[in-house]
Amino acid sequence: MYPTNTLSEKFKLFLTILWPILVTQISMNMMNLVDTMMSGRAGTHDLAGVAIGSSLWLPILTGIGGLWMAVTPMVAQDLGKNQLDRIPRRVIQALYLSVVVSILVIAAGSQILDPVLRFMDLDPEVQHIAKHYLIGLSVGIVPLFASNVLRYFFDAHGYTRITMQIMVLALPVNIFLNYIMIFGKWGFPRLGGIGAGYATGITYWFVLIVSVWMTFRVEAVKKYRLFLNWMKPSWKAWKDQLSIGIPIGLSVFFEASIFAVVTLMMGIQFDTITVAAHQSAISVTTLIFMFALSISMTLTIMVAYEAGAGRLKDARQYTRLGVAAAIGTLASFSIALLFLREPIISLYTEETAVLMMGKQFLLFAIFYQLSDAVQASLQGVLRGYKDGNRTARGLYFIFLYRFRSVWLLGRHHDWPDKRRYRIPAAPPLAAKEAIRRPASSLSAACIGCRCFGYAS
Repeated sequence: MYPTNTLSEKFKLFLTILWPILVTQISMNMMNLVDTMMSGRAGTHDLAGVAIGSSLWLPILTGIGGLWMAVTPMVAQDLGKNQLDRIPRRVIQALYLSVVVSILVIAAGSQILDPVLRFMDLDPEVQHIAKHYLIGLSVGIVPLFASNVLRYFFDAHGYTRITMQIMVLALPVNIFLNYIMIFGKWGFPRLGGIGAGYATGITYWFVLIVSVWMTFRVEAVKKYRLFLNWMKPSWKAWKDQLSIGIPIGLSVFFEASIFAVVTLMMGIQFDTITVAAHQSAISVTTLIFMFALSISMTLTIMVAYEAGAGRLKDARQYTRLGVAAAIGTLASFSIALLFLREPIISLYTEETAVLMMGKQFLLFAIFYQLSDAVQASLQGVLRGYKDGNRTARGLYFIFLYRFRSVWLLGRHHDWPDKRRYRIPAAPPLAAKEAIRRPASSLSAACIGCRCFGYAS
């Protein structure tokens, strides 16, 4: 990271930080995408089971992942203030906290997983696959959270290529493990969708090992001696981390959990084919969202660094640059989705019923791409200023309106051909109701389209 003077210098530095983050996010999302695609080739029940399992895991992953995202603005502002001696302590305490939280998540999951799956009243085979997919994935929760801490530590320095290189190495490892575990190759039993969970969990250990190794190999971060100078756990340090991380985690949770809510509601109300088609479409749109999320994370780094150094004018320039980039990128993807829906969904399935329904879901997804671009990039800016509370409060109310619209659109069907496509009744009315009260804010103006897309 370094100060910039002109807009062209800012744009160059912005791209330098952005593209490794983008490759990292796509590689991470590709793990879920590969799980979905390869499980779909193993069978529709496997695809539906992985869809339910992923939807239960997503809110936990994103919500708790926000705790570690706080490392980026904290470390970046220390860099901007030239307070380098505070950085090792922040990272080590965050690693301690990640282990504690991991243990709590595993313990809680062991108690509530069965009741939740029974409540959903799934097909017995789908329920079995979803349960054991999550059990397999839980093998990697501890290394996943710990490696996220190191990732955001690297990113705060602008060393986004380190994490990119790690994830590019991890993706083929995940694909290979999926292949031998899902399809029963090289002497392994054929586990189907369950094997995808174990493959991903093992891959997370690979990511942590390489991340730790990089702290000793890269000269720019070796000076911090992260794993050589240990210190006692500090509740005060944890409190500082949580004071920033919890609002960020809540904002990410409310933003991402609507995906899980929709999939879980569909698992309760609709058949296996509908759930499989929905999961295929969600996998595509989640991959597209990685572009907006990458821009958001880049903005957090840039804004935090400039704000820490007191250069607020530069921070505002980065804000305008990032929001414009997000809108342009997702607008392009919206056009691509409109014309390439069928070949995209055909990558996931060969079943005609799933293919036809998946195409309809992708059509609805176009409606919320631009709103994703605006709200995701602005959230990144607020996190750069360490202002997560405002984002969390806003997204809490947005989540409530989304849930209300999802329930309305999912439960009432009056249109023709409803049994074929599950098309909801009167979406404009539901969207209008979703934005009626908070219409004064920019984010609220996007809710109607997003609710329509999610619910559909």
